[in-house]
Amino acid sequence: MAAVFVDTNVLVYARDASYPEKQVQAGLWLEALWRARAGRVGYQVLHEFYSVVTQRLQPGLDRETARADVRRLLLWDPVPIDLRVTEGAWALQDRFQLSWWDALVVSAARVAGCEYLLTEDLQHETQLGSVLVVDPFRRAPETVLG
Repeated sequence: MAAVFVDTNVLVYARDASYPEKQVQAGLWLEALWRARAGRVGYQVLHEFYSVVTQRLQPGLDRETARADVRRLLLWDPVPIDLRVTEGAWALQDRFQLSWWDALVVSAARVAGCEYLLTEDLQHETQLGSVLVVDPFRRAPETVLG
């Protein structure tokens, strides 16, 4: 089974009622990843998620609900930003001209052993080393998870 690294935007859309179509699609992806036990995240993603859903969403999540979401996602064994992720991010930033934050996400996906990165922040179907970018709003979960 392919491991799929989930970027912050997908987690946020699953909780953002102001984009109902994206909320539904993000929810379908997350459900499929839970069923397949194929979801992965990094601590950077969890921190960004908590900040966005408690401070920027309108209406936002209350802190306890957001914390419960983060605690549940801890089951996906989040990747910490350590020397390996940082060094990998530098190499990805230089090779692919990525922003620093995107390079950290891609590097964490690589360290987690993921074949796919689920995000709308990078170009769909771009191969970044061993990680393929998948826009969750352009592909269905079964096209990746089988």
